[in-house]
Amino acid sequence: MSTGPLSLLRPPAVAAGSGVSVIAPASFAQPDRLERGLEALRILDFAPRVGTSAQTHGPLYFAGTREQRLTDLHAAFADEDTSAVLCLRGGYGSNYLLDGLDLELIASHPKPLFAYSDLTGIQLRLLDELGLPAFHGPMVAADFYLDDGVDLLSFHAALAGKPYSVGSAEGMRALKPGNADGVLYGGCLSILVSLLGTRFEPRTEGKLLFLEDTGAKPYQVDRMLWQLREAGKLDGVRGIIFGEMLDCVSPGAQPELLEETILSALEAFDGPIAIGLRSGHVSRQNVTLTFGVQAGLVVGDETSLDVRESAVKP
Repeated sequence: MSTGPLSLLRPPAVAAGSGVSVIAPASFAQPDRLERGLEALRILDFAPRVGTSAQTHGPLYFAGTREQRLTDLHAAFADEDTSAVLCLRGGYGSNYLLDGLDLELIASHPKPLFAYSDLTGIQLRLLDELGLPAFHGPMVAADFYLDDGVDLLSFHAALAGKPYSVGSAEGMRALKPGNADGVLYGGCLSILVSLLGTRFEPRTEGKLLFLEDTGAKPYQVDRMLWQLREAGKLDGVRGIIFGEMLDCVSPGAQPELLEETILSALEAFDGPIAIGLRSGHVSRQNVTLTFGVQAGLVVGDETSLDVRESAVKP
């Protein structure tokens, strides 16, 4: 498989005052979090509209049936007054939408799709099969509802298509020094692992791989990295950036156990490794990363990730 850059299907840049659609492809959210998140978007001069089924509770833990959630997703992309699509939250359930995605419709109306966590599968399918860049960034009822939930610099830069860098101020620190260039790719570690053995397997070869998760104990992170390695998904990977890894601790264990575990599991990995970048499941200021674009990783005394290529077109 080629390790060269993807042929990107860049959506138009998103300007202030634009309409955005809010959908729930997985689980439902608390109504007060939705309302606070919508107000935050309005303060940022966006005009949010909520999908028809986004506030549905059920069946089970889903925000509506599979058909309802697919209808909302497709309607958001087809809506001429929508410039970006923001997910309400993750949770569970978007895997049931993978084989129902209308790729022709989405390709005809490309738009930034902001999501992380359970939505990693949808984002990567659209990236891998259409070339639609994935906006791994804040969600309405997970981040925007918080006073300090969104890193606005990276959010606005990604929407405008401006190059930007993240580093120690965004939590990054070195695990294994070195430099690497490549296409930025990745998402929630447990979701990437869940896609192995399916027709939606992640295409990690030749990439700068971003991996993040929450609430996974160090031995569980070890197991998932082992599975990626044994599945050949670390072959050709040029560098690895881990997220904040929120609450990825074992009760009573030393806090450095996670980092020691990662270095042990990746002992044979040749490229640089960083950790701590606040994107995805984070404690504050969720950083937007654009998957599918060229980036550069520097890990050492100064550790940084430079997003060099625009994920949108002017």
